[in-house]
Amino acid sequence: MTRRIAWTLLILTSVLLVLAVVPLAVSLTAREHVAYRDSQRAATRVIAAAAEEHLSDNKPPIVMRQELDAAARAGDCAAVYDASGRLVASTPCKAAEGEEAEELVEAVLTGHEPEPPENEGRLLAAEPAGEVRRPAGAVVLARSAGPLDARIAAIWGWSAAIGVAGLTASAVLSVRLARWVGRPLSTLDASARRLGEGALGERAEVGAGPPEVRRLAATFNTMAARTEALVHGHRAVIADVSHQLRTPLAALRLRLDVLATGAEGDTAVELAAAQEEIARLSRMVDGLLAVARAEQTTPRPTAVRVGEVVDERVAAWSPVAEERGVRLAVVREGTAPTAALGEGHLEQVLDNLIANAVEASDSGGSITLGHGTIRGRIRVSVRDDGPGMTDEAKAVAFRRFGNPEARGTGLGLAVVHRLVTANGGTARLEDTPGGGLTVVLDLPLWVEDGHGQGGA
Repeated sequence: MTRRIAWTLLILTSVLLVLAVVPLAVSLTAREHVAYRDSQRAATRVIAAAAEEHLSDNKPPIVMRQELDAAARAGDCAAVYDASGRLVASTPCKAAEGEEAEELVEAVLTGHEPEPPENEGRLLAAEPAGEVRRPAGAVVLARSAGPLDARIAAIWGWSAAIGVAGLTASAVLSVRLARWVGRPLSTLDASARRLGEGALGERAEVGAGPPEVRRLAATFNTMAARTEALVHGHRAVIADVSHQLRTPLAALRLRLDVLATGAEGDTAVELAAAQEEIARLSRMVDGLLAVARAEQTTPRPTAVRVGEVVDERVAAWSPVAEERGVRLAVVREGTAPTAALGEGHLEQVLDNLIANAVEASDSGGSITLGHGTIRGRIRVSVRDDGPGMTDEAKAVAFRRFGNPEARGTGLGLAVVHRLVTANGGTARLEDTPGGGLTVVLDLPLWVEDGHGQGGA
């Protein structure tokens, strides 16, 4: 953002300077040309007036010679021609003579306005001596273009200096303005990213930048403080519930175990049913706490080698699957990818998915775990050949107790969905070809700068 602001202001200033300085320099150059030409023509007319007295009135050429000498002392070259185009007098310098001068004289004597050329760095001017229609002669004056070129060079030099100075000042001011606006926004962006990664104590700097940015930083800090208080409050509630529920459940279970030891007949049957309900209630409490923890997750992405985690969880669940007569397998698609996930989250997700698949599969069934990279995302799938789900059950399976057909607590997929989405991924359910259910996870890919593509 800082570069964009600086470059935008710099380009805008450059355009304004070009639109202002270049036309001004062109205008001043044209004015210098006109002024120089007017001065040269005025000097030529002075000599022409003195030459007319000699050519028309046959007066001595004393005044004409004086004007020619004055022109020579000024560095000009001048020549006087009579009505037939014959050279009458000239300065020692011969630049006012030659073919170009003769063409100018011919044009003046015929009553035309000549176009004065530039001859070897000298400007030529011609004026009639006497009346324009019936001149008694003509005067040609050649003047060096050096002073004019020097003035024009000075004009463009000063214009360039003004442009460079303006551009330099604009660059300095643009960079300072861009940093003044962009640096607080970059700091705020970094604070927001760290807050999103789980640093709940992160706060933005409020005392820098424009008033709007300072207000935005203050609003962000208020939001961060409320979020921190809310998350800590929920975590405290979860901890209290975990302690307050598990302790009496454990005590009740122990008492039922003691009572069941000496029970017989119908009493033993009833106590066994009560023990099963207590165990089911314990599993449900654990599932609800797991869902609550997943909902409060603010993960800090770390590099997770998906292939290694999948192999590890398959090895851990293989004894359980073999005991139930279910085969676990892994299918790798391409190189082993690295995902950007919270620490331990992929293990928890796979544990829930494999547990559900093992629970849903009959003896002789199979569960296949696959992983690979597809379009810049990591895809992990868990496929079983169990009874599968109806479309209605799949639509609500990621909610708490959403699947009425679940054999367990119905909370495993809710935990999976919340952990995956908290890390910036997606989860969906598909039918396995031939029967069964496939859970497809798309996870963010780990990149070199330490963040995931489309991460949390």
